[in-house]
Amino acid sequence: MKNRRIIPFAIAFALFLCLPAHSQQKLLTIDDIYDPAKKINFSGTVPNIRWLKDGRHYLVENDPSRKDLPRLQKVDAVTGEATRFFDSAKMQSAFSTLDGITSEDAKEWANRSSYQMNKNETAILINSNNDLYYYELGSEKALRVTNNREEEVGETFSPDGHMLAFIRSNDIYVFDLGTKQERRLTSDGGPKILNGRLDWVYQEELYGRGNFEAYWWSPDSTALAYLRIDESPVHEFTVVDHIPYHPALEVTAYPLAGDPNPIVKLGIVNAAGGETRWIDTSKYQPNDLLIVRVTWTPDSRKVVYQAQNRTQTFLDLNFAGALDGKSTTLLRETSKTWVEVVDNPTWLKDGSFLWQSVRNGWQHLYHYAPDGKLLQQVTDGKWEVRSIDGVDEDKGFVYFSGTEHSHIAPQTYRVKLDGTAVTRVTSTEGSHKVAVSPTSNLFIDNWSDVNTPTQTRLYDIDGKLVRVIDENKAGPLRQYKLGKSELLRVKTRDGFEMEAMMIRPPDFDATKKYPVLEFTYSGPHAPQVKNTWGGSTYMWHQLLAQKGYIIWICDNRTASGKGAESEWPVYRNFGELELRDLEDGLAWLKSQPYVDSDRIGIWGWSYGGYMTSSALTHSQSFKMGIAGGTVSDWRNYDTIYTERYMATPQNNPEGYKKSSPVNFAKDLHGKLLLIHGAIDDNVHQQNTVQFIYELQKADRQFQFMIYPKSRHGVTDPLLVKHMRTMMTDFILANL
Repeated sequence: MKNRRIIPFAIAFALFLCLPAHSQQKLLTIDDIYDPAKKINFSGTVPNIRWLKDGRHYLVENDPSRKDLPRLQKVDAVTGEATRFFDSAKMQSAFSTLDGITSEDAKEWANRSSYQMNKNETAILINSNNDLYYYELGSEKALRVTNNREEEVGETFSPDGHMLAFIRSNDIYVFDLGTKQERRLTSDGGPKILNGRLDWVYQEELYGRGNFEAYWWSPDSTALAYLRIDESPVHEFTVVDHIPYHPALEVTAYPLAGDPNPIVKLGIVNAAGGETRWIDTSKYQPNDLLIVRVTWTPDSRKVVYQAQNRTQTFLDLNFAGALDGKSTTLLRETSKTWVEVVDNPTWLKDGSFLWQSVRNGWQHLYHYAPDGKLLQQVTDGKWEVRSIDGVDEDKGFVYFSGTEHSHIAPQTYRVKLDGTAVTRVTSTEGSHKVAVSPTSNLFIDNWSDVNTPTQTRLYDIDGKLVRVIDENKAGPLRQYKLGKSELLRVKTRDGFEMEAMMIRPPDFDATKKYPVLEFTYSGPHAPQVKNTWGGSTYMWHQLLAQKGYIIWICDNRTASGKGAESEWPVYRNFGELELRDLEDGLAWLKSQPYVDSDRIGIWGWSYGGYMTSSALTHSQSFKMGIAGGTVSDWRNYDTIYTERYMATPQNNPEGYKKSSPVNFAKDLHGKLLLIHGAIDDNVHQQNTVQFIYELQKADRQFQFMIYPKSRHGVTDPLLVKHMRTMMTDFILANL
């Protein structure tokens, strides 16, 4: 066993609020941060910007309170000259001529902050009042695309802009803008059969929360690939909204760990109509198949899809003929644990593609030939590629976000396709999120650090500043007496270097003893220590620091974001290693003379709620905890997330038993506050209720607060204020 002493990073680097001391006098209140009417905008305003396809201009959304400016302006990126993007009065007039459209509707549609546009950025599509409307910018007339009682969702333009696609009653429809004719492309959609539409678990765990679209236009606009999801095998879960006089029931197909998944098929249908051509997936068992990504080759000849087994121990990249559906596997990613979903290939002009893989323990770029032969590993090292931000094939560069310089603050880099000339393009310490122009000559950079709200600047592609778009000085921060935020590193007993952050009280005195509140998430590859602006939660932590608490955030190894290799040790056993790492962080903290070791609390939400519940049932280190939206039994959570890390309950019963705090309620130590949203459709309230029942049977006292009409997060501003007030009071009373 190695020495268990935890060694701080050799030179812990501190970040100070460089503000005049005499101006920092105010103390924060809950109203300052959370009151809907009184709250102060500490984060300032970050402009909502998107590049236009010419690469010279971008669209910017103006604040609706600025009556002297249109909601959308077209801006010359280099000069900053802004003009009206479209004639809103003409658009309003065009919509007003449509039957059944009120003047209020027409005005609202013509003054929105964003629109779904065609590829040429010359027409828009609006979904309102359960119908679709089309308008060509600058024209005198608008078009009502649908006019029925059924709801249309998932609407898109075809790549050539001549057609629209949408989902109605779980079937796919196409509307031809030339002939004004509607075509139904699928016919068996219904409550259990979803054509072109994702179910709950697929959107939540695979395609991105809130993204239910499950069809993909071919680049030549002649066909659509789509998923057909059969929910028949999936058990339903009922969530109850108790606020209406007659309670509302929300019934969702939700596969719990170990239960059957939906059955998925991948088909291709012509935009002109006709029978679906099904992709041959016969090499996979239907009840053991996940289709986790779909796209097309640029020539529209093949559908490209990624397939996994339900426990996600491999990932296949498959190419299927658009005409015959015959599949070929170009490459397979494997792991002794699990394989995470990666982005679709990034296509190059010669048909080759860039692929992201964690096969060596860190996510990096690989260059493949069209036939699947590996040409080159493009990036390498003990750091991660986080995203591909642009490709300039003329100059041979790939632009990407990565952590080579800092694990807690992504920067933008470029690299040659042959893997040479890796260059850091952004230079300011802190976190960068960039948008490279379509012509790859400029990029817009959103930058922040732990003390500075997001600022927006324009750079040339070599990283030279062109102009400041919005410095976002966030003046109110200067009025408040805030604690110092210090970023540091501490080592676990076996030498893993954990990132940590400490906020000390503004009037910190090293000769005194301070209680500590730790914030955690702890879930796989979900770091919370970041050199970036933290928003309202950061300000609430500052409020607690003003009340005499040290705030401590320490990322255990599996949450650290330091490569997939740091996640893999959690396989089949949630909670144990995470808690050991957190306690190793506390060991260093307790060695500091200014820390009161008997007054340490912990709080977190979702996986952080789970870890808080685990900490108070498996450790004596914590005097109190606040667990929000907690998972109390991993059998209660969905298949795709849970089985990725834990396998199935049938194949890992002991792991599920050990990992679930509901089984250790009798061991509760310290004061516990449980919080849950009443209509949480993600981590169901069932988790907290089951935990409560076991605590009650074990005669363990606790507190509980439920938030009606709230889902996995509490978002109603009035309820958020109530919650933060309650949490603050609980901390003051018990820590």
